[in-house]
Formats: sequence, C-alpha cells, structure tokens
Amino acid sequence: MNILKRCIISKQGFRYGGALQISFLHSSSQDKVVEICSQEQEVVIALGSNVGDRLQNFNEALRLMKKAGIHITRHACLYETAPAYVTDQPQFLNSAVRAVTKLGPHELLSAVKNIEKQLGRTAGIRYGPRPIDLDILLYGRYKVHSDTLTIPHERIWERPFVLAPLIDLLGSDVDTDDVASWHSLAADHGGLFESWEKVGGEYLVGKEGMRRVLSIGNSLWDWSCKTSVMGVLNLTPDSFSDGGKFQSIEAAVSQVRSMVSDGADMIDIGAQSTRPMAPMISVEEELDRLIPVLEAVTRMPEMSGKLISVDTFYSKVALEAVKRGAHIVNDVSAGNLDPEMHKVVADLNVPYIAMHMRGDPSTMQNKENLQYDDVCNQIALELHSKIRDAESSGIPAWRIIIDPGVGFSKTTKQNLEILTGIPKIRAAIAKRSLGLSHAPMLIGPSRKKFLGEVCSRSVATERDPATIAAVTVGVLGGANIVRVHNVRNNVDAVRLCDAMQKEKKS
Repeated sequence: MNILKRCIISKQGFRYGGALQISFLHSSSQDKVVEICSQEQEVVIALGSNVGDRLQNFNEALRLMKKAGIHITRHACLYETAPAYVTDQPQFLNSAVRAVTKLGPHELLSAVKNIEKQLGRTAGIRYGPRPIDLDILLYGRYKVHSDTLTIPHERIWERPFVLAPLIDLLGSDVDTDDVASWHSLAADHGGLFESWEKVGGEYLVGKEGMRRVLSIGNSLWDWSCKTSVMGVLNLTPDSFSDGGKFQSIEAAVSQVRSMVSDGADMIDIGAQSTRPMAPMISVEEELDRLIPVLEAVTRMPEMSGKLISVDTFYSKVALEAVKRGAHIVNDVSAGNLDPEMHKVVADLNVPYIAMHMRGDPSTMQNKENLQYDDVCNQIALELHSKIRDAESSGIPAWRIIIDPGVGFSKTTKQNLEILTGIPKIRAAIAKRSLGLSHAPMLIGPSRKKFLGEVCSRSVATERDPATIAAVTVGVLGGANIVRVHNVRNNVDAVRLCDAMQKEKKS
C-alpha cells in the first residue's frame, strides 16, 4: 500500500467512502494529521509547455505518465495561451488530463517531478520558460496540505489557462458524482463553474491570449477563425455521386487542382465506397487504389499549406496513408469496423474524425439501425461512447473531430433533424464531457439521397443547390468543416455564413 505521512487533510475534503484505511495520529477541532493507505484514486494533472516542440513534450509526458502508473482516462482540449506573470517568453500550450493511480499524493508529486526532469526541465525562473510543467490540480475528493504539496492547487482559481482545461474534463451535469465532489472542493471560491465564469469563462476563448487549437501536421489549427471546406475525391468505381470519374492518377490530380483552385482547405481521399449497400473491398485493393494517387497529390505544388484526409475504416490503410503524407484519418465507423483503428491512430499522432454510424455500409439502412427515440441525443450518446474508447486507446481529445454522420443509418427526417440540431448534439455531449462538446464538427450532406427526396432530384449532381442550403444551415448551427463535392459554390456559402456570424458577434 502507498503511504502518505504527516499530511494535513481538512474535514471538508474528507469525503471518500470506500477503499481507504485511515489511522489518526493527531486531531484538532478543524484538521486531522493522518496516515493514509490509498487504493486507486482519480486525479487531475495540468500540462504546460513553451520550450522546444511543445506537442512532442506533451506526447512524451503522457507516455511517461502511463509508465509511472498514472493511467489517463480523459483529455481536455488544447489551448495556446499568452504567458502569465513573466510575460517576456514564448506562448504556452496548456491542457489537462484525468487519470487514475494507486500512487499516494506525494508519490504522485515525485513521479511528475521526475517526468519534468526527464523532459529537460531545470529550476530556472519561477513562472519562466519550461519544456514541461506538470501540476497536480485534484487528488480524489481530498484537500491536501503539506510543506511540499497543496491540493487543490492553490492558484487554480486565478488562472484561466488552468481552469479552462479543468472545466473541459467535467460534464455540465452537476448531479454526477465526480462533478459534484470536485465542485465541493471549490466551495470556498464559489465552485468550479463559478470560478471559471469569474475569470471570463468561454468569452475568453478565441480572444487574444487564449485560443482553443487542434494540432495538424506541424501547425496548430484554430477552427473558430473560419469554416473549412473539405473537397471530396472518390477513387472508387461505385460511389453514388462520381464513381469511376477519378480512378486514374491524371484525372485525380486534375480534380484536386480544380478543388484547390476553387478554395478547398482540405482534400478527403477515399478508395472504398461507403454508399448504402456498398460491398466492402479488401485492405489490399483499397491500398492499390489509394497509394498511387495519394503520392501524386502530396507532390503537387498546389497542395502546399493544404491538408489531406484519408477516408478509411481500415487501420492498415490509415497507417500507410499517414506514412505517405496524409494528415488526418477520417473513419466513418469511429472504430467499429476495425478494432485496431484507435490504437493505430493513437500511435500516429494525427487528428481523427470519428463519425456516427450504426452497422456498416451494407446494413446501416436496415430497419433496426434507423430506430431512434431522439436522434440528436442518441447520436451524442453513441458518439461520446466511441470517443471515450478512442481516448482510452491514447487518442487525446485535442486530436478528435466529430461527425454526426448525415446520411449514415438515418432517414430523411432524421438527417434534417441533425442539420438543424447541431447545438442540441453539442449540448448533449456537454452533459458528459465539456471538452468534447467543443471539438470541431464536420458535416457531410453533399449530394446525398435525402436531399434528392426533399427536392425531387434523382440525379446526384443535380443536388448541389440543396447541398448549399444544407451546408448553410449546418454552419450557422455550429459546424466547423463541410465535406462537399462542389467546392466553388460551397466556399461562397460558408464565407457568407462566416461573415454573418462575425457581424453577429461584433
């Protein structure tokens, strides 16, 4: 058992009922000096870095935490923030993780200090530059006070760059045990949510000095600045809209050049059809279609500064595509169709688009997969479950993009509910994870069958005006990326939406 010796724990913090053995050494009316033999506890650890490769410092710190017996269960969003206290230094990356550990508080402190040392942190200037900074914010349901450790961390309440990731790790439902217990630890400051609001709350995010970002390639992407347009490149003979048109390298490259010229920010390359009732092809056949085109596209001068996504549900395809220059893995199954996908993506350190779908392309429109009591709430619940699986495999929330799966295991009515219900989906996710509710959201209504049913357009290419309308509704509702076939017209639509939203905020 792990021993914490001569540590002050206030009665207010002493709420844990269960796997602890406690022997009292001394008591007063307010405090008890105790020796604790601790079983597994849930902890929150903040991360900060502003020296060297900040993301790599985070990745290495997470790896070393796991090695030290700190098992991470949730990740906050990633924030780039202006330095505090000592302002003449580079900007920081900040985040936080929830984890479980059998280490006692001071053993945990020793472990994180050892990780800091391994990653090159020296004494330096207090609040000055550092490759990594790891702070224990919370330890179970306890308040801890000793000569070397104070929990909750004494300066949480004045630091937006600490409070924002901490809030991300909670759900908005204060009736849950973890939120309620940690909320009580902040009672002296009015509560966690109240403390966050006091320093500015969500209003601070996106302003100068604090932005929520996602790491892609060698850059940090602030998806709040503009809506991104993802152009579709199908290398399949049987896709519902343009199957067979871009199977040759020459035709594919020409189409990419056209989409980039029209304003695409990303190109999503798929070599396996996911239309309803599409037969699955093998990993080998998908790679045979994909790799020659991907290699040609990555060599295009026009692709400088643009992003490439690979649309696949096979982990081996994802692995080979990223090796050859793809920046993002777009998985329509969110890991359902390949049990190795989450682990492979975690090791690749690339963003992961997790889409909602029930079944697979051949079964997704079966009657049982179309049954929803409340489509937006159930999408949120099922997506959250898959993303938690991804996090458990090592994909941080700061690398996840969510997609509600328009057209996949949905009826026409349900697709319309999704497009108008994006705020509802986010709110339902927020009840379980505030951080994941802030993740960038992709929608892909382009030319899909439900648009044809509403507008009486049986030919997919005649659904572009309806696509523009669907995209407009989605962007005004909070979508951050739109996946489309007709790039030019949809670029104009999202530019207008962005301008209207900017004007609304001013």
